[in-house]
Amino acid sequence: MLSPHKTISWALCVGLSCCFWRAFCAPHIFFLMAAMMAASPNIPPISITNRVTNTTYHSSEVLKMAEESEYLKQSSQLGNTDRPQVAILDFGSQYSHLIARRVREMHVYCELYSCLVTAEELAKHELTAVILSGGPNSVYEEGAPHVAEGVWKLIEERNVPVLGICYGMQELAHVFGGKVAPGLKREYGKASVSRVEGCNSPLFAGLPEEFIMWMSHGDKLHVVPDGFKAVAGTSNADFVAIENISKRRWGLQFHPEVTHSPLGKDILKNFVVNISGAKQDWVMSDYANEFIEEVRAMVGPTGHVIGAVSGGVDSTVAAVLLTKAIGDRFHAVLVDNGCLRKDESVKVLQRMREDCGVNLRCVYAQDRFLNLLKGVTEPEKKRKIIGGTFIDIFQEEANKIEAESGPCEFLLQGTLYPDVIESISYKGPSATIKTHHNVGGLPASMKLKLIEPLRELFKDEVRELGMALGIDEVSVFRHPFPGPGLAIRILGEVTAERVKILQEADDIVIEELYKSGHYRLIGQAFVVLLPVKSVGVMGDGRTYENVACVRCVETTDYMTADFYHLPYEVMSTMSSRVINEVRGINRLCYDISSKPPATIEWE
Repeated sequence: MLSPHKTISWALCVGLSCCFWRAFCAPHIFFLMAAMMAASPNIPPISITNRVTNTTYHSSEVLKMAEESEYLKQSSQLGNTDRPQVAILDFGSQYSHLIARRVREMHVYCELYSCLVTAEELAKHELTAVILSGGPNSVYEEGAPHVAEGVWKLIEERNVPVLGICYGMQELAHVFGGKVAPGLKREYGKASVSRVEGCNSPLFAGLPEEFIMWMSHGDKLHVVPDGFKAVAGTSNADFVAIENISKRRWGLQFHPEVTHSPLGKDILKNFVVNISGAKQDWVMSDYANEFIEEVRAMVGPTGHVIGAVSGGVDSTVAAVLLTKAIGDRFHAVLVDNGCLRKDESVKVLQRMREDCGVNLRCVYAQDRFLNLLKGVTEPEKKRKIIGGTFIDIFQEEANKIEAESGPCEFLLQGTLYPDVIESISYKGPSATIKTHHNVGGLPASMKLKLIEPLRELFKDEVRELGMALGIDEVSVFRHPFPGPGLAIRILGEVTAERVKILQEADDIVIEELYKSGHYRLIGQAFVVLLPVKSVGVMGDGRTYENVACVRCVETTDYMTADFYHLPYEVMSTMSSRVINEVRGINRLCYDISSKPPATIEWE
């Protein structure tokens, strides 16, 4: 049995990793390994150390924790699992999350599952359609992933329409007797697709006879299965779209979900809405009302919830939802680590307390963090120091809140649906279980139960939800900000002086982006303070001061990003203001690298 001190440490490690897992990934790995061991009994015995509590556990203990965990029972109390849905079976495609996004954009609810999901799991849901994603494998090779036994029977019994995309089409053909083999010529990039003359497939309703689609395949369909017919082809392949109307099955060799397929959304809408009859009733105002009622039922009339907020869109929306549900019984904590943006804690307190009515307290711990960061230059060490110290401070505040208000039984966690997708995507034969970044193997004795209001939502849906809740646009459309804050935008040692320099420069750049109308067009924008100095001339004197770099990117998912083509006149204004108004900077650069190969953040 874990002591109360260790129990709350475990709970906070898991709960806080929601906001900081991208920045401080170590805490949730422990629990992910526990869940993996629970599903993989052949893993040899090992010892695992929780770096926050410095407690070491043998794998048998961790396995027991995974078996005893009440998390899935707790989390299942929130979220309407009976909602009709489009089920997307993921075969490992890099585009699978885009399929889900395109369906959600139609205001149709969907969920993404591993392609190995069982018929028993799918049978729990009301399925309006099934989509089979693309994937990197060849269906005819040994070990290639296939739809689990029993799923096709379930689809047949319920007469659920199916759409296979790329590998998904090949899987459809392979299962029903077609022949898939390597093509003489691989097809990558844009291709002109021609509809079969005289064939009026409902999948292509409203589309021209020829249209451009994105191809990404080496194998191709050589023999169409019985009952199917070809409805489109290219100069390289006769069968790039097939259908079996009577069985309600369709296949596409191309990718309608990517932006490089201009009419792809029309094809997906034809399938999801017109063919499958899915209702376009997935709206954030209804979601908010449902969730608020569910939280009230879960927490009860006297329960208390604690959660960390940063002022970013995710934590703000989650905090407002909880406040609307239970009022002051939700206790939000903001920790000022000395590496926030200019006047950040003051602005967040004002917006969340006065504008949103959130019961928020701020812990001013600038000196504590900066003292620990003295002399530290290695990025990962910065992250660990800030992450560990944050958890310590949050735990201290949790104890104070419990002393003032009574026990807090619940912890707010800001998991988004992309976090869930990443943990359930098919990654190979060994990744056959559904585990999440922040869950799996929680101790049965853990006092804090998790509340995850955003776990079904993409980032754009979180913003839409924020608008439905009446949150101001400045909060809703803020750019992402890393957990360690400016500490990883200051290359080299972090000092109070360097933080001040960067805060001033960053504030000017963001102000100019707002003034010029570019802020909302950019996915993320910030300034990096480099660990080098350069010679300059100001007035009649020589200067030798810091170099800073502006980073602006455009992106839809933050997995890939292109540098933003900021007009020269805007860059010129930024440069002039930063160099003249910020003491300590005499040169401003602009980062024109894309992701990949570069990352968005510099550290």
